[in-house]
Amino acid sequence: MDTIATPTARTLDPAPQTPVLFAHFVLRSANIEPMIDWYRAVLNMRIVQRTPYICFLTYDEEHHRLGIVNLPALTAPDAKSWGLAHVAYTFADLGALLSTYRRLKAAGIEPYRPIHHGPTISLYYRDPDGNSVELQVDRFTTKAETAAFFTTPEFERNPIGVDFDPEALARAWEAGAPLDRLLAMPDGPPAAPQPLARR
Repeated sequence: MDTIATPTARTLDPAPQTPVLFAHFVLRSANIEPMIDWYRAVLNMRIVQRTPYICFLTYDEEHHRLGIVNLPALTAPDAKSWGLAHVAYTFADLGALLSTYRRLKAAGIEPYRPIHHGPTISLYYRDPDGNSVELQVDRFTTKAETAAFFTTPEFERNPIGVDFDPEALARAWEAGAPLDRLLAMPDGPPAAPQPLARR
């Protein structure tokens, strides 16, 4: 005769829980073909599944990192409306970021805003719908060092950073400039606040 296992009681933890992963984000678009092409080019994504309604894409082992919902009747939002400012992706090192910059530039995709933030070196792009996407690399070797920079007087004085020339940085990388010099924050006035325009 089969025995029925007695369930073991569980206790739910009342303490706040922290996510273990940022899984994905989803965009709504009336411009789905150019959007899919752009994210495949910029983030080296592949299509996981596509239907007439939605396309799921990823760049790693996660089942999807981006969903694009196809809603042809949508209209572009007003540039002065609130909402998401940008999403950001970190690359393995400065060489990977600059290689991506050069590859995208050759494809006619250029950053609208290159900023050395202090803790990160960042290139901001706009997708075909005008959404802002940041491609970045951490300036410091460890996450702890990068996080510590946020508490410095230097960062408090200038939390935005300074503009830089990505082409000049790419040429310096290719010329073999020392990595610490390439990652150092350049001199210059604070970068302007984020522009209102979405395009």
